[in-house]
Amino acid sequence: MTFINSMFTWFMKKRMHQIELFMKYPYEVQEEWFEQLISGAENTEWGRKYHYKSISNLNQFKERVPIQTYDTLKPYIERMLHGEQNVLWPSEIKWFAKSSGTTNDRSKFIPVSEEALEECHFKGGKDMLTLYCNNRPDARLFTGKSLTLGGSHQVSQLNTDTFFGDLSAVIMKNLPIWAEFYRTPDLDIALLENFEEKIEKMAFATKDVNVTGISGVPTWNILLFKRILEITGKSNLIEVWPNLELYFHGAVNFTPYREQFKKLIPNDEMYYLETYNATEGFFGIQDMEQPGEMLLMLDYGIFYEFLPLDQIGEENPKTLTLDEVELDKNYALIITTNAGLWRYMIGDTIRFTSLSPFRIQITGRTRHFINAFGEEVIVDNAERALDEACRQTGAIVTEYTAGPVYFSDNKAGGHEWIIEFEQKPAEFDRFVDLLDETLRRINSDYDAKRFKDMALVKPVVHMAPQGTFFKWMKQRGKIGGQHKVPRLANNREYVDSILQYMN
Repeated sequence: MTFINSMFTWFMKKRMHQIELFMKYPYEVQEEWFEQLISGAENTEWGRKYHYKSISNLNQFKERVPIQTYDTLKPYIERMLHGEQNVLWPSEIKWFAKSSGTTNDRSKFIPVSEEALEECHFKGGKDMLTLYCNNRPDARLFTGKSLTLGGSHQVSQLNTDTFFGDLSAVIMKNLPIWAEFYRTPDLDIALLENFEEKIEKMAFATKDVNVTGISGVPTWNILLFKRILEITGKSNLIEVWPNLELYFHGAVNFTPYREQFKKLIPNDEMYYLETYNATEGFFGIQDMEQPGEMLLMLDYGIFYEFLPLDQIGEENPKTLTLDEVELDKNYALIITTNAGLWRYMIGDTIRFTSLSPFRIQITGRTRHFINAFGEEVIVDNAERALDEACRQTGAIVTEYTAGPVYFSDNKAGGHEWIIEFEQKPAEFDRFVDLLDETLRRINSDYDAKRFKDMALVKPVVHMAPQGTFFKWMKQRGKIGGQHKVPRLANNREYVDSILQYMN
């Protein structure tokens, strides 16, 4: 296994030269992909509608093609689901990733072309390993198996030619043989639709395997880990898997989970690598050991635009390209892809932490914020404030959500939080004060509204019993896979629903 590990490590590192090229020449790489995408789709129905053959530059593309959402592309996608081809993209599309967005209960079916699988999702998976092996020359990842806790929906068949499932399920069904060899457990367990049954069977199937790497959404991985420790009687995962060295994570901010993972995996050498692999495409990978930002991957068949948040909702919104973005400003991500998503707003917001090379952080969702009183609190603000409150009070947060408290009877408004703790704060009132104080320090709009309690009073915080969020998500049919607890909302939909559930 040592020889095989060395061979795979050498092979993965060969890709570093290409990564360094797009880091050095980002504008040229993006321009090349823009031209390829436009010319490749000029004879599709979409390409003919917007006269792609006569598009010679980006400004023409922006003028002709409006920014799209799932609702605007849905009529085209529904036809593709029924087998029509050459609608949004020229190559045959028979796979669709079922999205589990938290802002809308409606299922979304994202087309996955062969090019998107090969040039984006699989390439991203290999690049995760490439960057890890580059940063850890002594990595022994390939001496064992990689445990993947994937989607909660097995691949299903709409008709003889069309299949759908969670993105992770679609990827697993199409993995190359070498990747399947290093994955655990078997597909008949990994693709089980019943999430609780899957957790149980995965725990028994993997507890005696030499697991060296893990990937998945932290929320659901923690449930699996705890079940494995219950079954084995071990106190931590290193006692179960002594060669465990790497955890790939994404989909949610890792900060609220970091302390839980330190308890479950008490190994200072454990490597945590963040990825930005959405249903619509693979966008970013942490390329440095220090966490907190990801390299924007520029050669995956995706052309990027960035929409300033104050442009959202405008009649003719002005998007920016890489040469126009600025550090530490929030942008909505707009993508054009080799699966036929044209100027598609995926709903995530990001900010740039570096412009040479281009590195980003995910800051939230375009609909996940609280701005009922002009305070403009985004998910990034919330998680930085929670992190500080936890650090100073010894608390560990499992899950949380928050929403506004509206004005009533001449009373000021406020925010209401529901937080589930793995470890409760030593001083709960101090925790609330720190949460409020940190929000005031990092968000001037929030601070202005809190002045003398005139518009906003101190937040109300409820401690939810352990297991509350899991049971609530289960009741909504949203456990496993890429389902995520909605963090912030500009209405009381989630807060009222959970409070009612708790009562």
